[in-house]
Amino acid sequence: MVPAPAPSRDGGPSVPVELTDDELQLLAEIATGVTTDVAARRLELSARTLRRRLRAICDQLGVNTPIEAVVWAARKQLI
Repeated sequence: MVPAPAPSRDGGPSVPVELTDDELQLLAEIATGVTTDVAARRLELSARTLRRRLRAICDQLGVNTPIEAVVWAARKQLI
């Protein structure tokens, strides 16, 4: 796991976020620009599972879209 601070939704103090290696791998795959269906196949997941995991990552980071999660991870040099 990689600890990283994430902004809180209410503007309060940052809460540390820990993304697993699998979550970072998922974000790295999405960062390549492939569709969720292609990324799911490459990661040996169903497309539904991949979308569910992306939503969970977004919720954990406090962002609205998967691309925001990718940008967040890239700025933190995690992917």
